[in-house]
Amino acid sequence: MSNKSSRTIWIAAALIDDGAGRLLLVRKAGTEWFMQAGGKIEDGETPVSALRGELDEEIGLTLVDGDARHLGCYSSPAANEPDHTVEAEIFHVRMRYTPATRSEIEEAVWVDHVTAAGMPLAPLTRDYILPLSRTL
Repeated sequence: MSNKSSRTIWIAAALIDDGAGRLLLVRKAGTEWFMQAGGKIEDGETPVSALRGELDEEIGLTLVDGDARHLGCYSSPAANEPDHTVEAEIFHVRMRYTPATRSEIEEAVWVDHVTAAGMPLAPLTRDYILPLSRTL
């Protein structure tokens, strides 16, 4: 999206839960921060199409129509890009799924809220996703 600042990274990300109180968090290779699967939205791409592509590429998850529900747009400091902000279109996906780590993803884990709170979390995950997930 061309009207975004060059220091703003526009992403689509999935708050994936299993309906039993666990969240799926991923960690990119060479980083310490756990976050949601997802990634950058390219020019001309819709947030949901970006999300579909990123989830397939990162964890081998194929979404069908109706799997993802838009929860809103949240802004937070970027975890892995200093002095950048992420503008995140967040989607809720509820399913039990065994992720296949692919692409740049080094680790994907299902965790409950207590475990997640003690992990190194990206600011977006810590400040918005964890509290939001408790309301679903």
